[in-house]
Amino acid sequence: MSTLEANIHKATAYLQRFRGARLGHFIGGKAEGGTGRRTVQNVSPVDGSVLNELACGDERDVDAAATAARNAFPAWRSKSGEERRAILHRVADAIEARREEIAFIECMDSGQPLRFMSGAALRGAENFRFYADRAPGAAEGLSLPVSEHMNYTVRQPIGPVAVITPWNTPFMLSTWKIAPALAAGCTVVHKPAEWSPLTAMLLAEIMTGAGVPPGVVNLVNGIGEEAGKMLTEHPAIRATAFIGESKTGSHIMSQGAPTLKRVHLELGGKNPVVVFEDADLDRALDAAVFMIYSLNGERCTSSSRLLLQRSIYDRFVERIVGRIGSLKVGHPLDPATDVGPLIHPRHLDKVLGYFKLARDEGVNIRAGGARVDSLEPGYYVQPTLFANATNAMRVAREEIFGPVLTVIPFADEAEALALANDTAYGLTAYIWTSDLGRALRVAHRVDAGMVWVNSENNRHLPTPFGGMKASGIGRDGGDYSFDFYMETKNICLAHGTHRVPKLGA
Repeated sequence: MSTLEANIHKATAYLQRFRGARLGHFIGGKAEGGTGRRTVQNVSPVDGSVLNELACGDERDVDAAATAARNAFPAWRSKSGEERRAILHRVADAIEARREEIAFIECMDSGQPLRFMSGAALRGAENFRFYADRAPGAAEGLSLPVSEHMNYTVRQPIGPVAVITPWNTPFMLSTWKIAPALAAGCTVVHKPAEWSPLTAMLLAEIMTGAGVPPGVVNLVNGIGEEAGKMLTEHPAIRATAFIGESKTGSHIMSQGAPTLKRVHLELGGKNPVVVFEDADLDRALDAAVFMIYSLNGERCTSSSRLLLQRSIYDRFVERIVGRIGSLKVGHPLDPATDVGPLIHPRHLDKVLGYFKLARDEGVNIRAGGARVDSLEPGYYVQPTLFANATNAMRVAREEIFGPVLTVIPFADEAEALALANDTAYGLTAYIWTSDLGRALRVAHRVDAGMVWVNSENNRHLPTPFGGMKASGIGRDGGDYSFDFYMETKNICLAHGTHRVPKLGA
């Protein structure tokens, strides 16, 4: 039996509980079928087969989850930081114990290759451990003494929050949002993406089994425009943390406005990777290829626009073409697979539409540009390279969210910076140069919330993660997450010696 065959056998066993079943919700510490009668099919991108039926949460389901979160909030916020730390460490232990199950289910549900998903559960566990260790100090603030008074600040959890997560790396991104919310003392209603919902149910079960009290974490499945909208409008929910498309983020802002909800929006990107002629071209090549073709190109931080200095343009493009020819497109459970299937038929049609658009715009398609017919009915596309593009073209301006790289030449530093900033987005930027002065100049002037110099997307959990412009509002990571999930309160204590002003005495 080959490794792929063995992995498929394991995945089949892990998926057995979901096959043909109706996946409902998780409310108040237990699985619920829900009151809504409507269901949608959850299909595997690997072969188009139906994995299960997904219950579409209705108003009563959303209300039940939000009410459970509201009722559980006083007791959870009253737990000491040390108590929450112990519980969250148990969650991390339980995630690690089930890491293979999580990875295999995620591969079959999302199409992401095992070589990337094998570490997804461990990253999720790391998120819980990181915030668990910060739970005891989450409420701490500053002491600000002044003459005859002492000011000090404390932080307190904002209350029940909605967490709405995407379909591309669902398990890890769910932990990235839920772990700091719990560490802060908030309760959660989680609405996962309907295209890859399975590991969200695993996470809810794991957290409850590890000692997270009933109602502290709740899960409502369903369609974003329905269940998600009702959740963002619910009066018991005090804040919404969302990862997804920029257009959806704008809807969430408006939906939460009547109840003055705080919003944290991690949205799209059309991120530039700028390679100057004096860069270490071997390392720049490795990073550029990895950041667009890993995770099937379905990541917000992908380096989807490659800006190359003209003097190195032709030979660098040729080297990318050679790399693309060596990429393996195949079953996500094959350890040798670099690029798996796209998530859903609708997303497949979107990406294929950009192949047609590129031809209409006169782009030179140097590699790819088509569906992988031999792997149908799975949703596979060829890793693709658009060359000789301009920044005015739609393929250079719109987020394709697939394994598609658009290459644009530039003459000098000024043009590179102008091209990098000529976009509605501002999530990340990648700069490759051996000139330290140039690196600093461009890093400071580029419109991006995160800039990596001579590096790919190398994450350090205490640092802020988030974007500018249409790429979002707010920051994750370290204490930046607590700034969202907690209110800061100032307390002014008088020494009793100052003169109190009098009126009418």
